[in-house]
Amino acid sequence: MSAEKIMVCLDGSKNSLRGLDAAILFAKQSDAMILGVHSDTSFSAFSAVRTPILPEEKWTNEVRELIHVAKKKVEKNKIKFEGIVIGGHTSGIDLTTFANNPANKIDQIVIGSRGMGFPKELFFGSTSNFVLHKAKAPVTIVK
Repeated sequence: MSAEKIMVCLDGSKNSLRGLDAAILFAKQSDAMILGVHSDTSFSAFSAVRTPILPEEKWTNEVRELIHVAKKKVEKNKIKFEGIVIGGHTSGIDLTTFANNPANKIDQIVIGSRGMGFPKELFFGSTSNFVLHKAKAPVTIVK
């Protein structure tokens, strides 16, 4: 099955950028588009039920730069890119809620593992571990 829409979880870490590189490779093979998704957890008060997509004017300069760098990298490879910032509870819940929403039509998820969760998630970061187990689409974890 070829993926039509690959969701890449972007947090600005080196591993999330390695995840973006992997997604570019997958997109080239399957003629897919890449959806770069960043979870902004500073809005948790206003998203009790769903994970809202934040309008660009609510993005911080840091997030704007992150999405811009990802977009340039993807489009340089002649792949369609869309950057999305979602607001909510925790990255794992936000990313999974977004990916599992049928309206978003996510065929594959690529996420970098930062390995920052301790001690339970010694091998994978807690966010990537959460997404791996809760997302409906196939998940690729890049270390």
